[in-house]
Amino acid sequence: MQQKPIISVVDDDPSVREGARDLLDAMGFDVETFASAQDFLDSYRLHVTQCLISDMRMPGMSGLVLHAKLVAAGRNIPTILITAFPNETDRARALRDGIVCYLPKPFNENTLLACLKSALASHTHGDHS
Repeated sequence: MQQKPIISVVDDDPSVREGARDLLDAMGFDVETFASAQDFLDSYRLHVTQCLISDMRMPGMSGLVLHAKLVAAGRNIPTILITAFPNETDRARALRDGIVCYLPKPFNENTLLACLKSALASHTHGDHS
């Protein structure tokens, strides 16, 4: 039996976390959610996560800062950023910094699935550039 891909979701909004968990569970992923970037960094899931979905704006540490910390620590986890406040400056910076997808909320299931497939393909093929 093939192992389910392990996805971690970091968002300070409980309704977003629960919605993402339900959607990703239904898609067949192994999902864990975290209320903050620090909670994720402190968890055992950090070492097994195959794709990270993080909110852009959160108290404490943004999704972009979380991604930068992971890369600096040698943990280049394919990352999808989601945001309720999309803007072209943040989008350009995120993509330049190696973010797989930058999705405005609310996003649809097909868009998220396409981003996840892209992220998991880059993770599987060892593309850690």
